[in-house]
Amino acid sequence: MVYLGVAPGGHGFRFMRSPNNVIFTSTHALFDETMFPKCPTNKRRRTSRLDNELEEDPSDQESSIPSGPDDDDDEPRRPPQNLPPKGQEQEHDDAPETPPRVRTPSPPLRVPEMPPTPRKPRASARERKVPVRPGNIYGESKHPVQQFKEIEKQGEWDKITGQKPGRSHATEPSRSEQIPGNSSAPSPPSDIPAPSASGDASGSTNNEGSGHSSDEVEDALRTDTVPPVDDILPDTSNVREWTYRDITRLPQAEQKEWKAACREELEALRRRKVFELVDRPKGRKVIKNRWVFDIKSDGRKKARLVAKGFSQVEGIDYDQIFSPVVRFETVRLILALSALENWYITGLDVRNAYLYGKLEEEIYMEQPEGFTAKGQEHKVLRLLRSLYGLKQAGLAWWRTLNESMKELGFKRLVSDAGLFIFRDKNGLLVIVVVYVDDALFCGPNKALVEKMKAKFMEKWECRDLGEPKEFLRMRIQRSGSTIRIDQCAYLEKVLQRCGMQNAKPAPTPLPAGYHPMPDTGTADPTLRSRFQTVIGSLLYIMLGTQPDIAFAVAKLSQFAANPSQEHLNKALYICRYLIGTKSYALVYNGASGLGISACTDSDWGSDPSTRRSQTGYFLKLAGGVFSWQSRAQKTIAHSSTEAEYMAISDCSRQVVWIRNLLSEIGYQLGPIPIAGDNQGSLFMGSNPVTESRSKHIDIRYHAIREYIENKQVELFFIDGSDNPADLFTKNLGHVKFTKFRGQLGLEFYNSA
Repeated sequence: MVYLGVAPGGHGFRFMRSPNNVIFTSTHALFDETMFPKCPTNKRRRTSRLDNELEEDPSDQESSIPSGPDDDDDEPRRPPQNLPPKGQEQEHDDAPETPPRVRTPSPPLRVPEMPPTPRKPRASARERKVPVRPGNIYGESKHPVQQFKEIEKQGEWDKITGQKPGRSHATEPSRSEQIPGNSSAPSPPSDIPAPSASGDASGSTNNEGSGHSSDEVEDALRTDTVPPVDDILPDTSNVREWTYRDITRLPQAEQKEWKAACREELEALRRRKVFELVDRPKGRKVIKNRWVFDIKSDGRKKARLVAKGFSQVEGIDYDQIFSPVVRFETVRLILALSALENWYITGLDVRNAYLYGKLEEEIYMEQPEGFTAKGQEHKVLRLLRSLYGLKQAGLAWWRTLNESMKELGFKRLVSDAGLFIFRDKNGLLVIVVVYVDDALFCGPNKALVEKMKAKFMEKWECRDLGEPKEFLRMRIQRSGSTIRIDQCAYLEKVLQRCGMQNAKPAPTPLPAGYHPMPDTGTADPTLRSRFQTVIGSLLYIMLGTQPDIAFAVAKLSQFAANPSQEHLNKALYICRYLIGTKSYALVYNGASGLGISACTDSDWGSDPSTRRSQTGYFLKLAGGVFSWQSRAQKTIAHSSTEAEYMAISDCSRQVVWIRNLLSEIGYQLGPIPIAGDNQGSLFMGSNPVTESRSKHIDIRYHAIREYIENKQVELFFIDGSDNPADLFTKNLGHVKFTKFRGQLGLEFYNSA
């Protein structure tokens, strides 16, 4: 197994497994730094306090080779300058006195006499750590020197190289190894005789005394285990993890393309006056930065300079960092209204939106790697505007956007800070949905919508998207008065990431009647990381366009801190269900003429471990759901009536919020109906009664009574066998699940 170095982004180590040259990344590796298996002497290096305090300088290793047996008597070696004086060492260290180091020749091959060379001054710790760089692997026809480490793994080395047992399992090539064709390797002086190939006593480089033959020495300098050039190139499967050093290892043609993308990014920053070059301030911390690379869907290479905001100091470099964005249910509500009212919709995205934000703090940043100003390397960049990666970048952009929208005549809604509305003198409406740098413009009048969009684009450099095809990774397809949304492309990536693209589809998100239980042990870090990755991806799909997996994802999310293998298997079971529903979309049919309605349900004491009930509800418009929730209740309910009452109360709060949002847009609504399947809870909500079994209920749940009195909501009864909200509170069988799924507005749609 061959060690290739640190993985791109610094997350783990890269290794190659022969003979198939399979490259993989591992976060755990064990290195034995005292063994040199390919060194003919095969001895452990002696350690002392000096080894722990100082690193050996490569230049010292070359210059400290003795020139003869009497070399030590010619000039005594001076002690290192940074060691404490004699007699003071025991004052700071209670360890027993270390015996003096005995200098023994470490190279397996004797080196002829050379004139003594003066010792080079020791470099600082930063200068001594020279990175291992593969060099220009494309500019030369011969391989440069490659230095690799192989981890110790019992039995693995024998399988790879075919060596006999007893040979070493880890190797670190010596710095003095030279491969023919390496122009950078130093050549011996002409007055030094060449090593004797026969190994006789007359040659000064024989192996006498070492106990090793010339074949073994040659085997120690083998380079056939060095992986091919293609195997040490940056991994193209995840460009986002590349660093600028990875770019320098690419072919010249690709290097030019990526460096051109970097120059384009810097030119955009200079054009917007994001920074200025100043002298390094005294007493101020300078944050670092890095390049982030990506390949767009159209094949365009994109480079972005990102500040390392994690090094910012609160109170000095930033204060507030919260930045509001539009909610998912608000986006779906506007799409449902557009289908119902036949509104015109168009989209755009702001290029480099964060660069428009004005900074209130004084922040300094290092010059970007690879593009340091010549002759001004000591200077730094003072940021005048926000930059990607800064903690306050999102807030700075939102403040600037909010001020500009006011100048254009837009009003920000109180119910959702990501929604802006505009009305002209004739009362015509324009709605703008903003999520960071993406925006949707919609309204009944196409000319007015395009006019306000043009004014917006005059203030910012934008890319006109026309009729939106995607928003927040949701694919939008419109056909007349029908709008369909799905996350098919994102779902494909999730299935590929989880390795489930070829799995057998499942009929339901989880098996009928399944109740997950917490694990009593401690989860393996690798398993926990994988479970959180899978469940996080499923959570985004559920929040976007898949309400049918809401209960399954919510249930498994409770075990994200300490999952078991059973929990991971059930998370992958949800992926199997999604394989069979890839062609389903959430449909809003404007021709249906259906207004807003809500449905709620509760499963009393359904959690065996906590005995808490499950709340589930959804809101529907134009034949499709646009808001839903499935979560465990905060307190234990004493009866099914109490559990249903708390569920109806939670649903009513969401209904009132939607009602307020629509009122700000300009809609005048009557009471919004909420359906439930428990007569006792409906009676408690409609009548201010206080009985012995309900007097303990928290006062916050009684707010529904006020909503009913103000005619904001009204309650209706629905039979439990016909309640679609059952899908949000329990794992149903295939027949019942399929029936309720269709009532949510999820329909099969073949886009081809």
